[in-house]
Amino acid sequence: MKLADGFEQAFVGSSISAFSREQVAIYDYEECIAVLMKDMSEEDAFEYFQYNVIGSWVGEDTPIFINMHRIKHIDDYLED
Repeated sequence: MKLADGFEQAFVGSSISAFSREQVAIYDYEECIAVLMKDMSEEDAFEYFQYNVIGSWVGEDTPIFINMHRIKHIDDYLED
């Protein structure tokens, strides 16, 4: 399992994978942005994260970044 360097405080757990797939690290997306905002603006943090973190493929065990929310707020995330 590969970890995302510098985002330890955003780590929330790991996947339980079926069919012999790799277990992957899972991170809170918004907390990752907060980590980056310690050293840069919000806009720069989003841009950096999208290009350098989300845009990086490091193999089958590439970490996953999730939006943390409850089911009662799911309508905010569903597409029409």
